[in-house]
Amino acid sequence: MSSSSMRLWNECRTGTLGGTLCSIWVSFDMGDMLHTALMAAVGTLVSVAVSRLLALKGKDRDDDPP
Repeated sequence: MSSSSMRLWNECRTGTLGGTLCSIWVSFDMGDMLHTALMAAVGTLVSVAVSRLLALKGKDRDDDPP
């Protein structure tokens, strides 16, 4: 392939990728994205809290004689 045909191929591929990304970006609703981010943050906090509580409970059990 010559340099000019390679450049044309890269420009075509870049244009196609850019158009695809723009069409996907428009389909997302910002409210839905915010809701998803908020739910992910809440899920992370709950997971950490439960893990720490279970670790403390396990530590208390190890200290008690059978």
